[in-house]
Amino acid sequence: MTKRVISRPFVAAVSPVALVLASCGAAATGEKASAETSAEPPFKVEQVAGFDEPWAMAIDRATGAMIVTEKKGTIRLRLADGTPGTVSGAPKVAYGGQGGLGDVAFAPGQSGPTLNGRVIYLSWAEAGAGDTRGAVVGRGTLSCPQPASCAIEGLSVIWRQVPKVKGQGHYSHRIAFSPDGKYLFVSSGERQKFTPAQDLGTNLGKIVRLLPDGTPAPGNPYADKGAPTDQIWSYGHRNVLGLAFDGEGRLWDLEHGPAGGDELNLVKPGQNYGWPLVSDGDHYDGKPIPRHATRPDLAAPAISWNPVIAPGDFIFYTGALFPQWKDQVLIASFTVPGLVRVRIDGEKATEEARYPLDNRIREIEQGLDGTIWLLEDGPADASGHLLKLTPKS
Repeated sequence: MTKRVISRPFVAAVSPVALVLASCGAAATGEKASAETSAEPPFKVEQVAGFDEPWAMAIDRATGAMIVTEKKGTIRLRLADGTPGTVSGAPKVAYGGQGGLGDVAFAPGQSGPTLNGRVIYLSWAEAGAGDTRGAVVGRGTLSCPQPASCAIEGLSVIWRQVPKVKGQGHYSHRIAFSPDGKYLFVSSGERQKFTPAQDLGTNLGKIVRLLPDGTPAPGNPYADKGAPTDQIWSYGHRNVLGLAFDGEGRLWDLEHGPAGGDELNLVKPGQNYGWPLVSDGDHYDGKPIPRHATRPDLAAPAISWNPVIAPGDFIFYTGALFPQWKDQVLIASFTVPGLVRVRIDGEKATEEARYPLDNRIREIEQGLDGTIWLLEDGPADASGHLLKLTPKS
């Protein structure tokens, strides 16, 4: 696909007053700071490829090759030089609603000049009996007879949401490895069922900590309680679509609230994050939910948004291309739509700026050279795109 450079005439790196109006409610758990004053974003945008409902991407740290998942169940490959490729062997997915093929991650610590032999992890929605569904995580190995032609071999499910339930929402199924590569973390949504998030007898509405083979990690908060409780790292979560570690090795999550109340949380073992007991938003029918401030015994978010930003994934930026953003959070947003930039101060957070783009942004990753890569959902009648953000010259 021919590259297209997109000019952005305006960015909502606006005044503190405008930011408060656009995202009121965040001051309960995070401060509003002075936003950038420039009239233009510090990046240019190139549209470099098209995809059909892209959901996630992973960049191989040795080669720079990129794997992209498409929600209907297709896996796409893009080599570091832009050469498109194919990946066969995708699992059968329960496509519909929020369900389908989800996250993708390379096992940490792998090297070599091609993707051949790479171990990868995938998440997807899996059908069950009686019109039920649940998220799963699988692990397989890439076989690549040619650099741009790969197949997944030996893909097997290593983790499942328990129980499978009816409905097609709130799977979450984001994947993150700990910085030392020893542990696999998976976000497990509460499947729009509310109460499972507080039930330690299920892994719905939880973040789980596993070994790379999918077994519960020793030392988990409820390791002596039996399955699936022995998987649980934290609970009281709603729909976690972002999961990442900061430079200090701390785990953070980004989750959708109801009508208001999107949250960025510092995730600690054994903590209860409150859903559905508390929220900084309300139910869609207008019924109020007690605020986090009413339950100091529950973990409060580092920052929350009301109205929502409807977040996708997020990263802690560590590259050199945008040094002014070093160690800050860059959030893919559906409702801006575009990017939201957040600064971390200890265990609290402050929104710094918003950068509108043309379409909803589902996914964000940092390239090897500090380039920022985005996946957009695209409008309803068109494909989504891979966008490349680099500094303006």
